[in-house]
Amino acid sequence: MPDLRAQIRARALQEGFDIVRFARAEAPPNAADALASFLGKERHGSMEWMEKNADRRADPKTLWPDAKTAIVLGVNYGPRNGYHDRDVPADRGEISVYAQGDDYHDLIKSKLKRLGGWIAQDFKADVKVFVDTAPVMEKPLAQVAGAGWQGKHTNLVSRLYGSWLFLGSVFTTLEISPDEEEVDHCGGCHRCLDACPTNAFPAPYQIDARRCISYLTIEHKDHIPLEFRVPIGNRIYGCDDCLAVCPWNKFASLSREIKLRARAELVQPKLSELAKLNDAEFREIFRGSPIKRIGRDRFVRNVLIAIGNSGDSKLVPNVEELLNDPSPLVRAMAVWALGRLSPGRAMALATEKAKDETDPGVLAEWSSVSPALRQAGAG
Repeated sequence: MPDLRAQIRARALQEGFDIVRFARAEAPPNAADALASFLGKERHGSMEWMEKNADRRADPKTLWPDAKTAIVLGVNYGPRNGYHDRDVPADRGEISVYAQGDDYHDLIKSKLKRLGGWIAQDFKADVKVFVDTAPVMEKPLAQVAGAGWQGKHTNLVSRLYGSWLFLGSVFTTLEISPDEEEVDHCGGCHRCLDACPTNAFPAPYQIDARRCISYLTIEHKDHIPLEFRVPIGNRIYGCDDCLAVCPWNKFASLSREIKLRARAELVQPKLSELAKLNDAEFREIFRGSPIKRIGRDRFVRNVLIAIGNSGDSKLVPNVEELLNDPSPLVRAMAVWALGRLSPGRAMALATEKAKDETDPGVLAEWSSVSPALRQAGAG
């Protein structure tokens, strides 16, 4: 009869997981200190949820004292040819690879629940499943379990799948012998650090989320600071630059999970069409997608930044239609985009539009495109 590890591994692979590793349900070495430093330097930005569960996040035992083993599971979401194509036309938007398919949270949670239910039933053990949204430090735990190592960009790198892995875990009261920890294979390489458009890495193995395009376009709920708008380019949801340049991607492969493969409509979508979306249309297009969670206003904010960076004057009508949008996030970036594509037109509209504007952020954008308004404000 196969041993416990072999049985669980076989069942997990059957459920569609690509990596199955085992670790003790204990705090990964140095993880608590790294988290405390990250939070202490306020590099988490507005992600307050990281502070609220910091103690539980650092040590699995505080999350569930009875847990003995963490089964670390990975699903490959590798894109076509194992890399991400950055050759995106200026009038099109770029969406992070992970968000071009169905929402991985739902997909992986279903797989975890089936696996956990089987373990509980067949081995009469207690289990709890976690994927991303739970306070578990999955990347350090995955390294301890031997699934990969945290690269200089702080993301997990796998010798089998490169940068393209979703992680989840099943904690259990079963005692299962652990796998060997993976070691760092980055060596002298620093491609990921060099590739970042916004210099989000203060040092190797450290990230300042406040400068990261993924954070800015997904987690950040306010106006995006001016210094990051041009570097964002046409990235409208997330950024894969540091992941895509990793040399270990030469071993990556296309995901075998059909639901994670890119939807045709989310591969280089037209900015002109995305700018026209109302709330109902946004919800319909992004049904079942992780993009849906940021809402229409933040998404269109991102689209307008991409339009402003496009250099395409044919998109000016799309921008002007959004100058009176109900959302100040959208109005502000419509002003910025108009100032980039048609400075004269922006200046001509500034005084009239600013007269009825009440949002400070939008007013600041109008002042930035109008010398007259700036002078009036200074006076």
